[in-house]
Amino acid sequence: MFSLNGSSFLNNSLSGVSRSLTQSTQRKISAPPMVVASVTPNGKPGDRNVSVLMENTLKEMRENAPSSSSASLTENESKSTVGGGVEDVYGEDSATEDHYITHGLSLLLGDESIFFVMMFLSGYPLLRDPHYNKGLAFTEKERDAHFLRGLLPPVVISQQLQYQVPLQRYMAMMDLQERNERLFYKLLIDNVEELLPVVYTPTVGEACQKYGSIFRQPQGLFISLKEKGRILEVLKNWPEKKIQVIVVTDGERILGLGDLGCQGMGIPVGKLSLYSALGGIRPSACLPVTIDVGTNNEQLLNDEFYIGLRRRRATGQEYAELLHEFMTAVKQNYGEKVLIQFEDFANHNAFDLLAKYGTTHLVFNDDIQGTASVVLAGLMASLNLVGGTLADHKFLFLGAGEAGTGIAELIALEISKQTNVPLEEARKKIWLVDSKAIKPTVLIGSSGAGRTFTKEVVEAMAYFNKKPVILALSNPTSQSECTAEEAYTWSEGRAIFASGSPFSPVEYNGTFYASGQANNAYIFPGLGLGLIISGAIRVHDDMLLAASEALAAQVSQENLDKGLIYPPFANIRKISAQIAAKVAAKAYELGLATRLPQPENLVKHAESCMYSPNYRNYR
Repeated sequence: MFSLNGSSFLNNSLSGVSRSLTQSTQRKISAPPMVVASVTPNGKPGDRNVSVLMENTLKEMRENAPSSSSASLTENESKSTVGGGVEDVYGEDSATEDHYITHGLSLLLGDESIFFVMMFLSGYPLLRDPHYNKGLAFTEKERDAHFLRGLLPPVVISQQLQYQVPLQRYMAMMDLQERNERLFYKLLIDNVEELLPVVYTPTVGEACQKYGSIFRQPQGLFISLKEKGRILEVLKNWPEKKIQVIVVTDGERILGLGDLGCQGMGIPVGKLSLYSALGGIRPSACLPVTIDVGTNNEQLLNDEFYIGLRRRRATGQEYAELLHEFMTAVKQNYGEKVLIQFEDFANHNAFDLLAKYGTTHLVFNDDIQGTASVVLAGLMASLNLVGGTLADHKFLFLGAGEAGTGIAELIALEISKQTNVPLEEARKKIWLVDSKAIKPTVLIGSSGAGRTFTKEVVEAMAYFNKKPVILALSNPTSQSECTAEEAYTWSEGRAIFASGSPFSPVEYNGTFYASGQANNAYIFPGLGLGLIISGAIRVHDDMLLAASEALAAQVSQENLDKGLIYPPFANIRKISAQIAAKVAAKAYELGLATRLPQPENLVKHAESCMYSPNYRNYR
């Protein structure tokens, strides 16, 4: 045995030492400082004094490696094992739960063979790393191999038992995400209907309002006016280099809560959690971003706990230049196929940004396009209950902002597609202003103003229609145009109702009504997955229509018999795969896909590319 402390290891002239890289390390690893544990030939840990090897040691070993090893590294670096073409450095997606996570190399010193297991983290730091921590699920063998003895209580419990612990609050879930990423996603995936309202709307709205008070550690990039001229440099500070999806906000219109400035970061963080849990995008490939240009919220400007710039919002050229620098830097740093999702921008900026960058970047606005797609899917499903085609109905909107305008336009596009009439003619079925004369069959609220669907309004809808379709879409719950109970009671149980935020089942005259939720989470995870697996370079309206049709097709007769126009969230991963397949197929059809050739079975391909949070075995 020999010492590895200080520089003595390097001075042991490795030039005459035979080195052979094991298969698990034949890839380029850019990592924090390494920890090296010596292991004797019988597989047991060796002397603990042979412990620490800094990153420069690994660098020198790479530089001194034979050319054959270098060639092997280069060959493996060029191959992607991740669906969507992004290198999976840690084997998160290519490995099954039975594959072992090992990074090692063998050194032959004379007649004595010593195997060094090289890990990013071991012992106490391993328990603090959310990517690799398993908590009490570390086995007895793993605890010995990775110096965890005494650092954990003696009990060993399964992942299944771990995620049975009830976590009811947003803070608890965020703490879990920081502490044990895989358990967080396992819990969220397996209990999505219960936990979706906890990690996203309506709870995320309150979290954003109090973000300064509950801030613990950064979960994304904060890019402010202070970083103007240096945004590319800021992007390079993010530890993950292979990014597939960015969700970005400037915090000016957070849900229905208004300008929350820098505290809007809770929205990108929450959205990307759903991209991973519901759409199977690797967490390490997701980047939340908040663009801080100030806030016009006087309460925040005077709040000592506010974490953003204390100035009024930048507008005009100052704002446009910062956003343009951001968009340019993203494309330069991550390439043309990174998906940029705009989230909760104010109306005037939302439409401008989508129009400006829709032809040069892979961009998507969830408030405009995502909401439109999920609402259109619900309307298409509702036709099975109310009868007729979309063209047979009249649509009245309360709210002509991002969501309302986006929904109206997508409905018109679908009507035009189905009937072969000009788009302008299809738009005549839709009213974005109040009118007592049109007798609408569908009432859609996207105003952000709570309780605006009054008793008189709902009763009028029920008077004109046997089964009025009422969609109260504004978030969070406090901003909903009406509650589920109000819709069913005032329509005498005849309404086909769905809302943006969830409501509990309602009892009316001895019958229970379970309302649907027109949640964008039905659409954007599958849409994003479809764009990634096809290598799409642009988002086309036909992709949104394809996503709507795919979602509507997932509504079963059993769902319809219960008055539901959306499928259960419990099946969301399968639903996302179906949506991804339809979106990818449309990308190939339109010539916008770059990952060739097209897979024969896009549904199976989408499912195979989805991230799994199951623990990996270590050795």
